[in-house]
Amino acid sequence: MIAHINIFGDEQMIKDHLYGTAQRAEEFAKEFGCSDIGKFCGMLHDIGKYSKDFQKRIRNPKIIKKVDHSTAGAKEAINMSKNNIPLAMVIAGHHSGLMDGGSNKFSYEGDGTFFGRLKNQIPDYEEWKKEIKIQNIEIPSFCTKGHFRNFTTAFFIRMMYSCLVDADYLDTESFMKRGQINRGQYSSIEELILRFENYIKKWFNVKKSENDRQQQLCDKRNQILKNCLQKGEDLNRGLYTLTVPTGGGKTTASLGFALKHMKSNKMKRVIYVIPYTSIIDQNAMVFCDILGEENILEHHSGVLYEISENEETDNKLYQKALATENWDMPIIVTTAVQFFESLFANKSSKCRKLHNLANSIIIFDEAQTLPIPYLEPCVAALSELVAHYRSTIVLCTATQPVLDSMFQKYLPDYKIQEICNDVTELYKQFQRTKIRDRGTLTLEELTEEIKERKQILCIVNKRKTAQELYSLLPQEGTFCLTTLLYPMHRKEKFIEIKNRISQGLPCRVVATSLIEAGVDLDFPEVYRQEIGLDSLIQSAGRCNREGKRNIEQSNVFLFQLENDKSTFFGQNIDALKETLRHFDDLNDLEAVSFYFQFYRKLLGEENLDQKKIMDAFERGIEGSVFPFSTVSRRFKLIENEAKTIYIPVDEAVYLVDEIYKGRYNKELFRKLGQYGVSVFSNHFKVLWETGCIEKIDDEIFILRDLNQYEKDTGLQLDVDTGFGIFV
Repeated sequence: MIAHINIFGDEQMIKDHLYGTAQRAEEFAKEFGCSDIGKFCGMLHDIGKYSKDFQKRIRNPKIIKKVDHSTAGAKEAINMSKNNIPLAMVIAGHHSGLMDGGSNKFSYEGDGTFFGRLKNQIPDYEEWKKEIKIQNIEIPSFCTKGHFRNFTTAFFIRMMYSCLVDADYLDTESFMKRGQINRGQYSSIEELILRFENYIKKWFNVKKSENDRQQQLCDKRNQILKNCLQKGEDLNRGLYTLTVPTGGGKTTASLGFALKHMKSNKMKRVIYVIPYTSIIDQNAMVFCDILGEENILEHHSGVLYEISENEETDNKLYQKALATENWDMPIIVTTAVQFFESLFANKSSKCRKLHNLANSIIIFDEAQTLPIPYLEPCVAALSELVAHYRSTIVLCTATQPVLDSMFQKYLPDYKIQEICNDVTELYKQFQRTKIRDRGTLTLEELTEEIKERKQILCIVNKRKTAQELYSLLPQEGTFCLTTLLYPMHRKEKFIEIKNRISQGLPCRVVATSLIEAGVDLDFPEVYRQEIGLDSLIQSAGRCNREGKRNIEQSNVFLFQLENDKSTFFGQNIDALKETLRHFDDLNDLEAVSFYFQFYRKLLGEENLDQKKIMDAFERGIEGSVFPFSTVSRRFKLIENEAKTIYIPVDEAVYLVDEIYKGRYNKELFRKLGQYGVSVFSNHFKVLWETGCIEKIDDEIFILRDLNQYEKDTGLQLDVDTGFGIFV
């Protein structure tokens, strides 16, 4: 009996697909000690295809519009044991997504819940027993222990779901393309470490500087790096902080720790979680230089396709769905939005990659930006990865957010350990700037002060402000950096800016927060619009970075912008002002700790889980257990959901043309991400209504009026022209 038919007319037998999927799922789940469970789910997931109705449909999709083939495996799992409900949920949702559990007593057929699904009348599939033999298994004991066992079980369900859907997609892709899939062609950990060691040799053999202060900073960076390399070899899997002052080289040092830790503990990959899409550019460029572009996945907001059971015979749609990202490379660089929304998602396109978090080192760069309204469920999820999935978590930043007590709640058997030695002393040695209060400035006054400087960085809170300020400045040697530039364009500008600074040429940069972290630029002075302490300290890290100038002359001016009515950062600013009342030196580690504790006090404990995610899993919602679908809708780090618009320039012209021809694949989407700009709904609406963008499908939009993309400022916020495209 047939499971799939590809475009060449080849037929894949159900038995072959079940064994192929089971083998892959077994391998994935082995990373966290659940290989037998992975195999169990793989063997049962498609047994419903043994029905006569499905066989009729697959040979002629027009005969029967829909056949439920996922419920069969779920029913068989529960028939073997009532304890298999978590695995039955995995199997039942492998196409439709993880459903709300509902309740055995009150759910009804067709209500969209798991227990309602079990009451579906489905076609006879008994033929499966002639070809498939399978024994029952036990779910892990950790699902029945601990104070948060329902959350733990829900997390386990999602991880097993990831193993199954990725295995299912990969086996199907292999068949659909007659085995012509190119995956796993990456360097070994030994090769990665060798490349890293060759790269850092230059730092230890560098000619001594005549500037004593500059030489001290170089020596301290090397000391931090050596310390991280040694700790990477010595430490076991666990929960760590890496607290490094701005300018201390934490990006390279953390990568060194991760590679050594990866080899020492026989782990699979390194995943960098970055707060902003823009910082991905910088980290990924560093990693590509060190380890080679072929080993780095730079995962910006991606293209996501779902495929239902009703659409399974649509080869074109299947090709799109198979191209979704699964994080199978050695080094992944992604955003906090991608990472955490995937952890609480319920659809295959987002969950597919989750099993690759197991037995991996996960580094949170700028850990102070962990999402406060969802902090409680985020910490709980990270704790699950450490406790049960053999992951190492590293909170990496210059301004640690003081999360010890919260992690202790979910990881009572673990203690956060600091990787870096003598942190307090390091902060004193890396003092390179003076933070001064500039007061309130009009936009015109700010413009004049920037004009007076040959090299200056000014960071503002809004993209619109950045574009307005840029328009008032002389264009020669002036740059505007915001997320309205597509990633490849930002990279080009960063290189140009760095060259101008090093050559002593005029260089005035107006930017949003994208430049305040993970960016190796060194300005004599920095202006920073009023913001929280963590952002202020990060901004200061772009001033006198190399210690070439006197501290008293390396000014970081904190200013308020007159007539800026935004209240978005109100509580951050209130916490900063309170910290200023207690501490003269804002770089003091005690000041940083005070700031975060006061900030969270302002918010209140109840606002660390604003959408009641933990309650939803521990207590259920309106009688529904394991409310996966409801939680997925609630868990949105960015409430105003963004859409990505691709800019068809340079290589993107070819990539877009490939999409028009229906040639969807993962490599294409990875490259196309370098030409995408994310916009919020109001901006998207204007671009759409003025005919500036073309819709290829529900996931892909192309900018067709290239007048709306300026070479200096990127995608324009004020759209006043356009032309219509009809497809």
